[in-house]
Amino acid sequence: MTLPNTMLPELYRTMRRIRTFEERVAELYARGLSAGSMLHLSIGEEGAAAGVAAAMRPQDSFTTHHRGHGIFLARGADPGRMMAEIGGKEAGYCRGKGGSMHIADMALGHLGANAIVGGGIPHVVGAGLSYKNLKRDAISVGFFGDGAMQQGVLYESMNMAALWDLPVLFVCINNQYGMGTRIDRATRSIEFDRRAEAFGLAAAMVDGEDVEAVRETAQTLADGARNGRPGFMAVSCFRFFGHGRMDKSPYRTAEEESIGRKRDPVTRARDTLLSSGQSDTATLDALDAEVAREMDATIDFTAAAEAPASHSMFRDVYGPGEAEPEPLAHRLDRILAS
Repeated sequence: MTLPNTMLPELYRTMRRIRTFEERVAELYARGLSAGSMLHLSIGEEGAAAGVAAAMRPQDSFTTHHRGHGIFLARGADPGRMMAEIGGKEAGYCRGKGGSMHIADMALGHLGANAIVGGGIPHVVGAGLSYKNLKRDAISVGFFGDGAMQQGVLYESMNMAALWDLPVLFVCINNQYGMGTRIDRATRSIEFDRRAEAFGLAAAMVDGEDVEAVRETAQTLADGARNGRPGFMAVSCFRFFGHGRMDKSPYRTAEEESIGRKRDPVTRARDTLLSSGQSDTATLDALDAEVAREMDATIDFTAAAEAPASHSMFRDVYGPGEAEPEPLAHRLDRILAS
């Protein structure tokens, strides 16, 4: 299947928004405005997020891992609310309770981000089973890193999805490192597609630098999943920065960093747009500036947003009509008053 060239400009816009948003996330952290001590940037992985998301439909659901900001943004998330969540503010998607690693939004089909390696994978199997039983025209996509390729829950999930012909797509974003361990030091074989094929899944491996190839592969596998043939794809890319924001990547050489950063999906898409005549420098510069203004506003929005009140910590935790625990400060005031 050959992609129409008209799709690349929109894919570029999506990747540029992700790249700029992640750069502002790093700024939020540097200014001491983020909640928690850990942030995991997906810079260098934009092709995977944009390409797969473009093959999904509005009714589809998905889960992400702890490096999932870009995936959620590609699926239509509001960057202001995302940044507010990362900042631990009431205006965030989860009222500031989820932070960077636990964003969720059922309205956009986001079943949750999970900081446990491979933790979100079985969730998409459950979603796929419900779609099949309810005869819904939807698939569920599980995004995870290459570190999860060594987790047993992935193989249990792939086996169940294949056995029951579930509308599920497993997407491994292989950024070459599980924290500080290079993939070839974590597993003898990196032919991940062969593992999936052994369970009966349709499988493919694709270069994440080429967002058009990612989208094409994802479309083929997503179409198959809708017709009862679950799929698996591994998207190879390079993580530009360390595992967490403070990780200086001492386990990578300067040469490896230099070579890896040349695998830039955003730069490649821009160069393709220019060389093919689909766009020009002035148009793309204007788009980049527009995106920069949009993402600058997320910092201002987050800085001005209110922090959640301490008494709201139990909100959304207990069921409707179920009594919430009395906050300690209220209980002490009541006891002292009596």
